[in-house]
Amino acid sequence: MTKYDKNISFKDVLDNLKLYNNIEEEHIELERAFNYVREKHFKTVRKSGETYVEYLLNTAMILTRIYASTETIIASFLRDILNETDVNIEEIRSIFGDEITKIVIAVNKLTKIKISTESNALIDYYKKIVVGLAEDVRVIIIILADILANMRTLWALDKDKQKIKAKEALEIYAPIAHHLGIHKIKSELEDLSLKYLKPEIFHQIADKLSSTKKERDRSVNEMIQSVIDLLEENHIHAKIKGRSKSIYSIYKKLESGKSFNQIYDFLALRVLVEKESECYQVLGLIHSKYKPYPGRFKDYVAMPKPNGYQSLHTTVFGKDSNLYEIQIRTKDMDEFAENGVASHWAYKEKKNLKEKSENLTEQKLQFFKSIIEMNENKLSSEELINSFKEEIQNTHIYVYTPKGDILELQSDSTPIDFAYRIHSKVGEIATGAIVNDKIVPLDYTLKDGDVIKIITDKNSPGPSREWLKFVKSTQVKAKIKAFFNKTEKENYVERGKDSLEKALRKRKLSISNFLSKENIDIICKEMKVDNLDDIYLIIGKNVTNSNHIVNIIDKPVIKPVEEEKKITIKNHKSPVIVDKVGEVKVSLAACCNPIPGDDIIGFITKTSGIKIHRKECENIKDEYNRYITVKWNNKKTDKFVTIVLLYSKSNKMLTDIINKANSNNIFVDSMNTIYKDKNIIYKLKLLVHDKEKLDKFLRELESFTDIVKTERLIN
Repeated sequence: MTKYDKNISFKDVLDNLKLYNNIEEEHIELERAFNYVREKHFKTVRKSGETYVEYLLNTAMILTRIYASTETIIASFLRDILNETDVNIEEIRSIFGDEITKIVIAVNKLTKIKISTESNALIDYYKKIVVGLAEDVRVIIIILADILANMRTLWALDKDKQKIKAKEALEIYAPIAHHLGIHKIKSELEDLSLKYLKPEIFHQIADKLSSTKKERDRSVNEMIQSVIDLLEENHIHAKIKGRSKSIYSIYKKLESGKSFNQIYDFLALRVLVEKESECYQVLGLIHSKYKPYPGRFKDYVAMPKPNGYQSLHTTVFGKDSNLYEIQIRTKDMDEFAENGVASHWAYKEKKNLKEKSENLTEQKLQFFKSIIEMNENKLSSEELINSFKEEIQNTHIYVYTPKGDILELQSDSTPIDFAYRIHSKVGEIATGAIVNDKIVPLDYTLKDGDVIKIITDKNSPGPSREWLKFVKSTQVKAKIKAFFNKTEKENYVERGKDSLEKALRKRKLSISNFLSKENIDIICKEMKVDNLDDIYLIIGKNVTNSNHIVNIIDKPVIKPVEEEKKITIKNHKSPVIVDKVGEVKVSLAACCNPIPGDDIIGFITKTSGIKIHRKECENIKDEYNRYITVKWNNKKTDKFVTIVLLYSKSNKMLTDIINKANSNNIFVDSMNTIYKDKNIIYKLKLLVHDKEKLDKFLRELESFTDIVKTERLIN
């Protein structure tokens, strides 16, 4: 592990930057940013005792070691300036420009999020962090460097906080660094986390490595010289170095049941050559002299890992009978393997940057593009966290297209997962699959190395709901659901349009005049929607009714109740107050069961006083001349009856539903179970205080994977 450096200077950072960036204008810009930050932060001291500027320089040094761009390092200098000083965003923008300002703002947002690895708050944290990731990967690179700099001074916190921070680093940030291919940060975060989470085990492994270091170094050095001699005899120039195993990786192998002596890749070499073809030449020469260990050869050069990693891996018996794990790669591959996507911007100006390197970076960035898709598909927090975990933590398989392109999928994926991985449009019109030249069902479980061809039909009506039962990827499930949501939305919009036009014709109002831009804007503002289609949608879904929409523009004249005193009642016993009307019988309509929080209207009946309906209730839609303004009595604490339907895939949800109701202070008065098609419908009669509690309850139910949808009955 690299220690925190108390004597670091700006010159050290600049010298490191010059190793991979020789653009003098950027050096000047970086120094200007540092001087600006030093002036603003000169009084700030951290808990561990170092100055804030010292901490910023340590973070910047981490970034230079992964070849981060100058813009990234400047943004890292400015990362806390909005919180710790009187500097505002406009000042940053005027001095450093829009691009750096955008990064600073995004970093600032992410660092304000308080996370917990012990509670459901983690779900919301993931949701926010992945959206941040999707905006600009440089944001998370700065966050990772910051986390590592803080982990190096974790000794300054009490033990409880040390464990909390170490757990965050291990479970959240190290997997992200791994996915981005930033090995240096990933490995150090894991080791430091283990040091604070399990100090005894950490020191036991460290002591064991220390006690065997002399013997291991001697064996490795002898093997290095032997391989150098072999390659020189065959006129291949290579750089060879020993490769140390991280303490955390040893811990994971010990945890899996291996003994210390069984971990044969303690002895490891890395061979670096100039050209890709030389990788295979070196492999052949090594195998010709040293017997390979069965089953340990991996070709990640021809078939890179999806995070861009390329290398040949083999394990051989050395001349001392020890096992040696050997990695063979070009210098460019090594650079990319160590620094990952962070180095992409640092090299964007270089003319000799290989197209393959750009393509590999794009593969990595595809992860973040998929996060944007998930956000557009409006995944629930639970779905988003599951998808994120699948991407960076779960085991994967590698399969091929008929053209030989390799794709990474989650273990146990199906041809449908594969089809959507190629493109959503391919998934939507998939009708069959051929795996290894054999026709297989769409729920077939794919295996490593399978070659898959998807059969499509442009006339296909789209995906089947049955696919939701067997697809593995949360993202694919979300896309399938989004397809059906879009189809349903189109149907609701058409239904709402028909209903509104009928209401306008009934009142003899011109449809084109009513739907003028001015009127649409007024309705949208009143109903808190964005456009005309949204107006149709809320009508079609019975969120409101057509007459209520018409009344916003063509306001009805409300006739007062005759022979009543016109007074304002402030503390009425009824849950609803009828303004400017004397004592009159007021009751809630049983057809739509309004509850506090609902938009309501009074309906003047001939014999039963005033009935309180939800504004969207179909039973009063043609009686607008009998409406009267009413409002909820906020002092009432009664429970109100409402009825909802839950569409479920499981008949084992009753306990979960009742427990969730109880936790929300909602009483389930009765429940009927209806079996329809392949769904189970639960019809619940609930006693609830208000709409806010009901909506919260329904949202929580919808997060259950077995609940297809919820619907509150109107009539």
